[in-house]
Amino acid sequence: MVRKKEKEMGITKDIEEIAEYDAEALEYAQKSYGDSWKKRGGVGAFMMLARKWDRLENQVKKFKYDIFETIYNDPSPEGIMDDIGDLRRYLFLVEAEVRRELSGFPLAAPEEAIEANGGLSGNTPLGTAVEKDSIINMKEN
Repeated sequence: MVRKKEKEMGITKDIEEIAEYDAEALEYAQKSYGDSWKKRGGVGAFMMLARKWDRLENQVKKFKYDIFETIYNDPSPEGIMDDIGDLRRYLFLVEAEVRRELSGFPLAAPEEAIEANGGLSGNTPLGTAVEKDSIINMKEN
């Protein structure tokens, strides 16, 4: 049982390392490309994400949509793992941009957005819904 707990904790450490690498990679890319990823606005940013997803989908089709099998069959640095990393970093950019614009989103999400969602905010870890009152209490504390 201890091994399982260690392994579960290990994935969090792995995620932290990946996020740190992504932050460095994005900082480096920022120097070369600037904000070109959002040059065409939100639709352009979405299409950039869609293109990356399309590349992933094309690769996993060959292995009946088994992403792990796809990765094991192409572990090359420029293969599917590269596309996964690119998509993850683009998602980071989109989320960071929204957080900057909304000063702390999702906790500072506009009341209208929460009301439109029936008093629930789906913008919580792992997409779980949180009642509006809980968000307000978190802001006050």
